[in-house]
Amino acid sequence: MAMEPIPNCRYNCQESHPRNTIFAEDWQYRELMAIEIYHDWLLLWNSFQINLILIQVRKKKHCVDGRTPLHVLDVDIVTAQCYRDKILEICVRLFQQDCPGVESESAGKAEACAGCPNQKICSASKPSEPDPDIDVIKQKMFSVKNIILILSGKGGVGKSTFTSMLAQMLSEDETKTVGVMDIDLCGPSMPRIFGVEQEQVHLSGSGWSPIFVEENLCVMSIGFLLKGPEEAVIWRGPKKNGLIKQFLKDVDWGELDYLLIDTPPGTSDEHLSIVKYLQDTNLRGSIIVTTPQEASLLDVRKEINFCKKVELQVLGVVENMNMFLCPKCKHSSEIFPATTGGGQKMAEEMQVPFLGKIPLNSQIGKGCDEGRLFTKESDFIAKDILKFITESILKTIEP
Repeated sequence: MAMEPIPNCRYNCQESHPRNTIFAEDWQYRELMAIEIYHDWLLLWNSFQINLILIQVRKKKHCVDGRTPLHVLDVDIVTAQCYRDKILEICVRLFQQDCPGVESESAGKAEACAGCPNQKICSASKPSEPDPDIDVIKQKMFSVKNIILILSGKGGVGKSTFTSMLAQMLSEDETKTVGVMDIDLCGPSMPRIFGVEQEQVHLSGSGWSPIFVEENLCVMSIGFLLKGPEEAVIWRGPKKNGLIKQFLKDVDWGELDYLLIDTPPGTSDEHLSIVKYLQDTNLRGSIIVTTPQEASLLDVRKEINFCKKVELQVLGVVENMNMFLCPKCKHSSEIFPATTGGGQKMAEEMQVPFLGKIPLNSQIGKGCDEGRLFTKESDFIAKDILKFITESILKTIEP
């Protein structure tokens, strides 16, 4: 039995709503991505009021950003009335046909495209051609046995620091060759961490030569290409993607046992591009770096979901800056409290492996600033945990 409409609704518009009124915020169909007003083709995103309208409902299945042209479903009159906490009498008939996708050869021509306002745009545009550089990258990376991405949705958690420490640990085996690629283009820190800031990249017949820190450890970073350490990189996505592609196909990496790729925080252009470019290579997976506090874990969960969506294996989660260990008295203090259980509990909830906890120690920060290979020093306090993490990773990628 229908309830009587209230004179003033909870949107505080100070008026009684007539029959046939619907609010977008009350829309109950969670699977629907967008509502479009048939009149004037206005997009309805927030809480605009509609009166006895014709609407189009689009299915979420093929929608990327809420604006991608999708199959237009059956147009029907929606009648509703503003009641206390719900909208009644909503009637929308959904067709089952799917949009062929904007990159399909049948885009704008399929039966499902009939009635779509973007039909002409899709039919006029050509489907995107396969990227010819993908094959070039595949051939170039053929001699790299294991590629690992170092990721984190949060900045400042120590991705670059961990990447450098993992590279140092892997290079302790003199029979193995290790490369580090720094694609944090706006914040390149590898030249400083490895103490090679003054080095320059040389161009040979086989491509750019990476900078060698040791005989079996080399690094490539945009930091070597800038005029100075304080020069800002102010680039949009396409230019960033172009340089990442150059690092993959134009750098003479040679034969590597391990290539570690240090990435910027987030889940945007650089991350999508590097996964796409390495799709036919020996990309083993990713290592997710976090700190114990929930402010970091919130974004790290997004990064793990990103990996799942692009089908990138998560090799494990590393919790950095876990406890502060005094180098003198060895007393431990919790600087970043794990109010929600920290990285280990998050890894369990997200069903990904947990690799270990690295302490917050002045040796690490000082070693990075001074550009020393500090993991090889006899008094390095986190040596055992790094060795355990490294062995765990190797067991996963080299069973």
